[in-house]
Amino acid sequence: MNRVTPLNTDELLEAAPYLARLLDAGVTLPTSFHVMGRRPKILETFQPFFASIMREGDVPAGLKQLIAHVVSRSAGCLYCQAHTGHFAHTLAGETYDRVEAVWAFETSELFNDAERAALRVARDSGVVPNAATDEQFAELARHWSESEIVEIVSVISMFGFLNRFNDTLANELEPDAIEFSDAHLAQSGWNVGKHG
Repeated sequence: MNRVTPLNTDELLEAAPYLARLLDAGVTLPTSFHVMGRRPKILETFQPFFASIMREGDVPAGLKQLIAHVVSRSAGCLYCQAHTGHFAHTLAGETYDRVEAVWAFETSELFNDAERAALRVARDSGVVPNAATDEQFAELARHWSESEIVEIVSVISMFGFLNRFNDTLANELEPDAIEFSDAHLAQSGWNVGKHG
């Protein structure tokens, strides 16, 4: 249950009118936006920052969503796990099989060595204290340029913020994210928890 009352959609659009184009495109605005809208400047500056990390660069969009999913799982944020799993498939074109197998990335034939290196760093960066190692970064550098490594770590870091924001505020998940996660993430231990 939300610990801060989300704005209703009309109030959110009054605070952040630029979000209307997402609604017009059929996008369900996440509860986190409805809560973040209580501080319109934070939401306004968050949007382009998030887009610059998740929608630009050379690391594939689907892998970015899977990195975000893995770091969110390590951090324990069920809200972000649901969204990143759902978005990996619906927005970034990842197959159901890859989303469902992401926690078996070390051994699954669905992932290559470059993806494994990135997902390993995500997994170990999401815990406190951070468990990423120099050896993991040496392996990452075998597959990714330094610019791409900055992209990968930026995804991990962006979700550090989102994991804390959504998990601390117990933001309620939207029905489509719950439906996807029940069907494709529950077998790996996901449940709606306090976000239902």
